[in-house]
Amino acid sequence: MTTSTNAATAPATPPDATGSTDAPTQVQLTIGGMTCASCAARVEKKLNRMDGVTATVNYATEKAKVSYADGVRVADLIATVVKTGYTAEEPPPPPQPPTASADASSTASGRPAAEQPDPELASLRERFVVSVLLAAPVVLLSMVPALQFDNWQWLALTLAAPVVVWGGLPFHRAAYTNARHGAATMDTLVSTGTLAAFGWSLWALFGGDAGMEGMRDEGFSFTVSREQGSSAIYLEVAAGVVALILLGRYLEARSKRRAGAALRSLMELGAKDVSVVRDGREVRVPVGALAVGDRFVVRPGETVATDGTVVEGTSAVDASMLTGESVPVDVTVGSAVTGATVNAGGRLLVEATRVGTDTQLARMARLVEDAQNGKAQVQRLADRVSGIFVPVVLLLAVATFGVWLGVTGDTAAAFTAAVAVLIIACPCALGLATPTALMVGTGRGAQLGILIKGPEVLESTRRVDTIVLDKTGTVTTGRMNLQEVYVADGADETQLLRFAGALEHASEHPIARAVAAGAEERTGALPAVDGFENVPGLGVRGTVEGHAVLVGRVRLLEEAGIALPDELAALRTRAEEEGRTAVAVAWDGAPRGVVTVADAVKETSAEAVRALRALGLTPMLLTGDNRTVAESVARSVGIDSADVIAEVLPEGKVDVISRLRAEGRAVAMVGDGVNDAAALATADLGLAMGTGTDAAIEASDLTLVRGDLRVAADAIRLSRKTLSTIKGNLVWAFGYNVAALPLAAAGLLNPMIAGAAMAFSSVFVVTNSLRLRAFS
Repeated sequence: MTTSTNAATAPATPPDATGSTDAPTQVQLTIGGMTCASCAARVEKKLNRMDGVTATVNYATEKAKVSYADGVRVADLIATVVKTGYTAEEPPPPPQPPTASADASSTASGRPAAEQPDPELASLRERFVVSVLLAAPVVLLSMVPALQFDNWQWLALTLAAPVVVWGGLPFHRAAYTNARHGAATMDTLVSTGTLAAFGWSLWALFGGDAGMEGMRDEGFSFTVSREQGSSAIYLEVAAGVVALILLGRYLEARSKRRAGAALRSLMELGAKDVSVVRDGREVRVPVGALAVGDRFVVRPGETVATDGTVVEGTSAVDASMLTGESVPVDVTVGSAVTGATVNAGGRLLVEATRVGTDTQLARMARLVEDAQNGKAQVQRLADRVSGIFVPVVLLLAVATFGVWLGVTGDTAAAFTAAVAVLIIACPCALGLATPTALMVGTGRGAQLGILIKGPEVLESTRRVDTIVLDKTGTVTTGRMNLQEVYVADGADETQLLRFAGALEHASEHPIARAVAAGAEERTGALPAVDGFENVPGLGVRGTVEGHAVLVGRVRLLEEAGIALPDELAALRTRAEEEGRTAVAVAWDGAPRGVVTVADAVKETSAEAVRALRALGLTPMLLTGDNRTVAESVARSVGIDSADVIAEVLPEGKVDVISRLRAEGRAVAMVGDGVNDAAALATADLGLAMGTGTDAAIEASDLTLVRGDLRVAADAIRLSRKTLSTIKGNLVWAFGYNVAALPLAAAGLLNPMIAGAAMAFSSVFVVTNSLRLRAFS
């Protein structure tokens, strides 16, 4: 079996200068100017109206994943986004290996780049801090009559004006841009509400009675107050709502950044430079200058620069940051090592086998990012709702004003209720409900060695009731290992292992290698062999330390006139009935013992099966081995014999999965080999062991990077937890709007309270999603 720890999709084929390709091409655009889910829905709708274009726009990640056909250029996609009122950036070209003269500058600039603060976040924080410092006195003066003095209203106007104009500029600018394109978004509601409150206040101050000396406000009320329109001012609403919404936007932006922290930390794991051996000496170069076949040095404590094979040295490698496995892995000559892991022991010389975008780290990051940019089915419902939400709220605000005015005749009260309706509405929470949970969940999964390919996978995990486990390489190690040693009367176990191991060491057969490796591990260095001879189909013979040794099938011994004693023969028969391969050993014309080898069950497989049962799943074992071997493995891990499917040809695995699904089961499949790929793709949920082949990994929905079956249960638990968080977010977002809008329209919410509640709703959704960071 070919082993590989790479997991991801192949990179998109780049278009030529005209944008022409033979097949649909994918590109990812960074979208700027989006302020709520309605914005994302508009951009997505406009892009999907283009011929040959299929787009998904994610508000939380601010990315558009676009597939486009022959004849469409990236420039056309960007132009469409710009015409919609937003910005789009073409992805940067792949990095080129730097020249030697650029080594120092590249190395020096690589590390700080990841540490630079987010300028957008810093700007938002500055705007919020200034606004809250100016708005606080306005709110206090308006709400607490005891603080009001003669002409206090003019001071309030002086302080509120910059908050409404400068602090609320992002809302006004976005509302204006959207209006030019005949659209309305969350910013339209905020801008309309705050400008209406500020405009009413200006009219009352300059054209009404509110500017008279000695004017007093009645103070704060949780509900809509009724007063003469010419003396009512709403400066505290205009300034306070802007400050509160800026606070919400800032907390939301900061939380979104934290939600994507796992992906950023994954991207930053790799080494920045590396010591390459060239012309017999070490040269320090940037990692981008590495090529396949280059040999590089990894000293203790250093990060492995790229995927490769150890050609010199022994050590232990800490892969916890990639796989979540805390125990370092011993490596020696011939061992594969993965970029971004840390050398915890001796000096290693490694030959690069994969560089750049082909490395496991790059593929993991790409897979996680693709998952975060996708949309679950539940999110598409939220997108459809948010797309019509803002126009409905605008109509509701107009209707609220008209009804209040017609019923009460109180213009000020009608205006206040309408403003509360505008401000309380929050499609942002709907837009953030799925992507933020997905960002945190997939990011946490990557830290634990679980790669989730897309949001639709989350919905699949909920339905699954049966999990089919491939035996070889999944439940078992996939390698033959020395098991029991049975010694004849008068023989010595150590001597038997030394003689058998020495002879088998000269053979290339997998069983022989297992015996030799086990013997060397248990007894130390093996003696030399003279006169080695391979007997096809039967075993091997030769001379070890002056003794004529035979190792192989019983028939090999029988042809030499050697018979196994009854006790050894019975032990051999029992071992073979239990699925192990028995190897007889004799020397100097006498039987000396029997050793057994088998594909060993992983130490963690039984625990994994128990964890899968605890999730309500029925584990089944699927293998091409004979039924005796399969049932022996099943018993050792706790799978019922009735749930063992044995003697299945590779092409028959798809038929097994299809049959189980036809019986009404929702089937998950765990496998690692090329022959598992089709079955993984056929199953409702495919889980590939990260130690398996690329074909299996490509066909799966979830990749378990460290190859431990226990991670399968963790992956399903994480997926279900992420899905439940998404649903909780959506219940809150929908429920909030369903409950809040009628209260505002009925005059039961002061606009200030409405603004605070609106800001809180988005923050709640993001904060709830961040709880997934604690998943273990």
